[in-house]
Amino acid sequence: MTGTLIAPVIPSSSAGPARPARAHGAARTLPLAVPPARLPTLPGDVVYGLARVDASGRVADRSVTGALGWQGGDRLTLTAESGVVIIRRDLSGLVTVPPRPCIPIPAALRHRCGLLPGDPVLLAGIPAEDTLTAYSLAVVDQALRAHIPFPSLEGGQQ
Repeated sequence: MTGTLIAPVIPSSSAGPARPARAHGAARTLPLAVPPARLPTLPGDVVYGLARVDASGRVADRSVTGALGWQGGDRLTLTAESGVVIIRRDLSGLVTVPPRPCIPIPAALRHRCGLLPGDPVLLAGIPAEDTLTAYSLAVVDQALRAHIPFPSLEGGQQ
């Protein structure tokens, strides 16, 4: 099968406004980003993870539970208020870690914290204290806005 060749479309030089002539070899210089004086580092005594609350109220991040050494059968005590759930390993705790390590958060505590299935939570484990804290992203957002200036939104609102 043979066909006719189609000629390329090349716009004429008079098709639009002329570009200003640039000196040959001259390049526009862009400002360089200035790195912060000292980059922040994560503390070595805290392990962070991000997880979502599943339909049964469980959250799981193996790196955090692994750093804590929590395993299936461990008993936990959970307390909650204002978008924060504090979990401690406790021999007399009412909640048990399932065989596949995750943290089951009872419905009453999820309700108190405003956590719904699918909500992401920031997990902060402190192995030296055998404690895990789950922060709703609403709490994380409040903390960030209180300590870090955000760029202005459109219209000058923050």
